[in-house]
Amino acid sequence: MLGFIAAALFAIAFLINGTETSVDHAIFTPTSLMLLGLTLLALHVAGLGTGWAPRRGRR
Repeated sequence: MLGFIAAALFAIAFLINGTETSVDHAIFTPTSLMLLGLTLLALHVAGLGTGWAPRRGRR
């Protein structure tokens, strides 16, 4: 799930950068969106938010 969110943030940052849209807020700059996407991608690769959980106990 975090991988999909990271991909969406990369796409938004690419569109803002490609269209040279002027943004007034520092949060929505292409660089900050890219760094947030990289953080989410790193968390996804580390295993957080993948939906996998080890079984607890025996059947």
